[in-house]
Amino acid sequence: MSTDLVATRSAWHRVAEHVLAAGQFAAAGRIELRVSPGGFSTTAGIDGRQLAVVGRELVVVDGDQQRTTPLTTVAACAAFAGVTPGLHGTYPPATAPDPDAELRVDDAATLVLAAWFALGDAALRRFAGATEEPVLWPEHFDVGIVVDKVNYGCSPGDDAIGEPYLYVGPHEGPPAPGDTFWNAPFGAAATAEEVRDIDAALVFFERGRTLVAESRA
Repeated sequence: MSTDLVATRSAWHRVAEHVLAAGQFAAAGRIELRVSPGGFSTTAGIDGRQLAVVGRELVVVDGDQQRTTPLTTVAACAAFAGVTPGLHGTYPPATAPDPDAELRVDDAATLVLAAWFALGDAALRRFAGATEEPVLWPEHFDVGIVVDKVNYGCSPGDDAIGEPYLYVGPHEGPPAPGDTFWNAPFGAAATAEEVRDIDAALVFFERGRTLVAESRA
């Protein structure tokens, strides 16, 4: 796994929690973010403003006005967006705010992460149809849905699985051993090396749904 990808993922995660989600929770009581072109953005907004991370920049959209600034530190991004840095009041943040620490963001890595989020978001929308809206949850920094008590989602990687991956996680845990599909403690995972396009992602999600249904029958 590229160190640039890990560093960029970490920087995006910190901004997601301590700038976008922090500002939105303070203003609207919601932490849900969403995948958007080039990265991710707020959903409810902040006093009429929407914030987005696009590549290595923070974008503030206020009506028909748009301002951008490089991702340098959490403190600088929060000040530019007009929010108080640091997520408080909804869950213990998964990342430290480190307001003055450098945000290391690599251009090539942002393209990889943005493309992976876009693939996962598109696959989840096709998989669930109009029944579920994919949410990018800032604490896990993944985009997911829940269908019939099964988590389906797309992660840019984490401490357990270092590279980007898709997952299927039944709430009751994976079915009894016997099918190699279930290859993770929470259920099943397929890495970006195994999932090259939306169609492959749909095959993975559908396989999980079928196996769960069979195990519950």
